[in-house]
Amino acid sequence: MKFFHLSDLHIGLKLMNRDLNEDQRYIFDRIIGYALEERPDAIVIAGDIYDKAVPSAEAVDLFDYFISGLKREAPETEIMMISGNHDSVSRVNMYRTILEDQRIHMIGLPPQKEDEFIEKVTLQDAFGPVNFYLLPFVKPSMVKQIVGMDEEGRNLSYNDTLHRMIERERIIPEERNILVSHQFYLPAGIQADEVERMDSEIRTVGNIDEVKADVLAAFDYAALGHIHKPMKVGSDLYRYSGTPLACSVSEAGQEKGIIMVEMGPKGETAVSVLPLIPLRRVRKIKDTLECALSQASEDYVSVLLTDREDLDVMDMQDRLRLAFPNLLEIRRETYFQANYDQKYTEGEVLNPYELCCAFLGETEEEDRNILKDILNSVKGAD
Repeated sequence: MKFFHLSDLHIGLKLMNRDLNEDQRYIFDRIIGYALEERPDAIVIAGDIYDKAVPSAEAVDLFDYFISGLKREAPETEIMMISGNHDSVSRVNMYRTILEDQRIHMIGLPPQKEDEFIEKVTLQDAFGPVNFYLLPFVKPSMVKQIVGMDEEGRNLSYNDTLHRMIERERIIPEERNILVSHQFYLPAGIQADEVERMDSEIRTVGNIDEVKADVLAAFDYAALGHIHKPMKVGSDLYRYSGTPLACSVSEAGQEKGIIMVEMGPKGETAVSVLPLIPLRRVRKIKDTLECALSQASEDYVSVLLTDREDLDVMDMQDRLRLAFPNLLEIRRETYFQANYDQKYTEGEVLNPYELCCAFLGETEEEDRNILKDILNSVKGAD
């Protein structure tokens, strides 16, 4: 059994107001090409199909282009996808029954009644059945009728909710089982704030949406979505594929790709990554103006200028935009940082110069002399 694991397409995304339609179409063409070349038995997309719950007409057209291309080049491939926290569950769930006849499974809603269970799609190969459990993004309030509430009548935590949902499934351990899920899973011994998160991700206050990854132990592979950086969750077989295309400057330099999973008999699973090279990379340049200009490209670029002398603002902007047609932002490096950790003894009195130096932290002699002149000028004006 061979399948592709993708997630977080975020169709319709804008990168600092830059329209990525062309870039996403280019990446989708690469994925379609891999589907033609590898002929996977299944392609799973682990949530966040769209970037917004109400996608634009252009985003819907691009999604149609992508799925039509996959079905054209790999007509026997089963396509499975779930809704993520960015998606509208009702829109993803639309035409669910009709699409199943076309080997397309779009699951927008988790089970919500006692007699409902996680959607399961079973495929067969030479070694028997492979069960794909398709679990869309879940909030505790969505499934309280089947997982219950705590002793005080409040919704359960995300962690308890996911554990109860999976525990109620009739998973056959002798068979090969795969979970497709869009949640924030944490491996044992890791705190939520230790996980590197990207600027393009939605995060909850206090990381209340974290789920302990021990719940994944019942599965032979977990195809996860939600985290935008490719990441393992305590095992080579529990993975976030990450976005197929950088969605923020914080993802600059990341190698994106499709996770290709090949399953033999129970217990034999191989994982590899098919690289996705973008039409334009997201880059961060930290240098002087002249050195930055020497790196001209069509990429999406965030420039941090390190020049210490004054620059002509209009000339600087015009020259950078000419060198980088897809420039995202221009920033200047800050050399003086406020020192908020400075400690004082009770009753200690500092003169204005000492106070300023303590606040600014380490400064050069030339800057200290300028500070003295300013303070003397102010004092003379008094």
